[in-house]
Amino acid sequence: MATPQLASFRVPDITNEPMKAYAPGSAERQELIAAIAQMEQELPFEVPCIVNGQEVKTGKLAKQPMPHDHARHLCTYHEADEATVAKAIDGALAAKEGWESLPWNDRAAIFLKAADLVSGKYRYKLLAATILGQGKNVWQAEIDAAAELTDFFRFGVKFVEELYAQQPSKNSAGSWNRVEYRALEGFVLAVSPFNFTAIGGNLPGTPAMVGNVVVWKPSPAASYSSYLVYQILAEAGVPPGVIQFVPGPPAEVVGQAISHPSFAGLHFTGSTFVFKKLWKDIALNLDKYRGYPRIVGETGGKNFHVVHKSAEIKNAVIQSVRGAFEYQGQKCSALSRLYVSSSVWNGGFKDQFLSQIAKIKVGPAEDWSNFMGPVIGRPAYDKITGYIKKAKDAGGEILIGGTGDDSKGYFIQPTVILTKDPKSITMVEEIFGPVVTVFVFEDDDFGKTLDLIDTSTEYALTGAIFARDRHALLTATNRLRNTAGNVYYNEKCTGAVVGQQPFGGARASGTNDKAGSISIFYRFVSARSIKENFVGLEDFHYPSNLV
Repeated sequence: MATPQLASFRVPDITNEPMKAYAPGSAERQELIAAIAQMEQELPFEVPCIVNGQEVKTGKLAKQPMPHDHARHLCTYHEADEATVAKAIDGALAAKEGWESLPWNDRAAIFLKAADLVSGKYRYKLLAATILGQGKNVWQAEIDAAAELTDFFRFGVKFVEELYAQQPSKNSAGSWNRVEYRALEGFVLAVSPFNFTAIGGNLPGTPAMVGNVVVWKPSPAASYSSYLVYQILAEAGVPPGVIQFVPGPPAEVVGQAISHPSFAGLHFTGSTFVFKKLWKDIALNLDKYRGYPRIVGETGGKNFHVVHKSAEIKNAVIQSVRGAFEYQGQKCSALSRLYVSSSVWNGGFKDQFLSQIAKIKVGPAEDWSNFMGPVIGRPAYDKITGYIKKAKDAGGEILIGGTGDDSKGYFIQPTVILTKDPKSITMVEEIFGPVVTVFVFEDDDFGKTLDLIDTSTEYALTGAIFARDRHALLTATNRLRNTAGNVYYNEKCTGAVVGQQPFGGARASGTNDKAGSISIFYRFVSARSIKENFVGLEDFHYPSNLV
């Protein structure tokens, strides 16, 4: 629809969404308790595919169990079949011209409204779905499904406004230069993970914000919260077909999408193994495509804390407890390898660390005093407990934890392994669970330890350096320059905030395109330079041709 552009609009001032505390007796605690109770009463829900704004029920049903009570399930979802995926791709391509042509201020308004719906009308429903379906405690659900998702939408609008404002700084006499930022030619495939409801919204939302159409395959273990996010986007005004919601078997849905000639980009968060396979499969399909697809991925991490002899012990202890065991260690950024100077370890760190961990309560989020909940499912439970056994078999000492109970939910106790081998299996391979392995180094071996941190694993996502000695901080920063895409001084290695700490890592951890910043939007646009001439030529000769 053609519309006049009669003003240069500016988006409202953007700030991070304030997080609610859910203190005893607070209004937000009562509202969340009511939302969880209502969801418990109404489940299980039915989740369809959504193609061109219409529900598609294929009849091929799968379940999303609740990890704290795996005999029950939060929802059943219809798995997209080949015909549904094909229809989704065709419908997205049909919607592309209208969406890309929509004036920017109208696209911006849609996502600003989506942010207000997340932070207001649907806040407690999203939290309830994240708590029951993905096993988060209240605070972890709040910082994810409410605050971060809101921030992704609001700051995304701010970043796109800044992107569009980047124009050539010079114009020759009699001409005008400008740049437009086109959507990619084709569709983007978004493949989102279970561990952050916010990422479920950001992966399709980022490319859509700059005019792309998206086929979105959510994680099976986050089917219901992802469905709620889709409904919020639709209510905010995202037109039918612009984001197609196609839950289903990952290999089949993704394989069909990346085999299509109009595949233009992948926005992925998940395992390193899967991302590498997709990259190879996309490369094999290059001759099918109209262009070179953009591949954007954030994958695994083997994240570190290094505690120098000058570190303030209590802070390093508490930060390490949170970094390792928040959300059961199921964050890409979670702490899993901890290097501690011997004088600090023996001077109080060990005792305080184990004492604090012993206080952690593990259980379902309905008990508000539980700090940790379940891991996401049976494969995760078996993998994590398997790594604990491998560590013990290799000579690692279990200082605390090391056990699990899967009788009702998938609960694993917070586990600390002490190793004398800095390249033992749990110091090298990603576990994605509540397990941290400690290596104690001699105070004088700080430099050697930094080399170990850099070379022990293929990942390079997050890390933290604890030291009061500024020289030690700078030494570690320089030696570990390529070891983490996000590094923290005297702060845990988790908790990046949109608009404050752009998030992403390199090496096997991903393409480091920095979600939560302007950088990632460059990956989903294709710039076109325009030069307009105002003064015509009178002759083709150059002055140098004159004699």
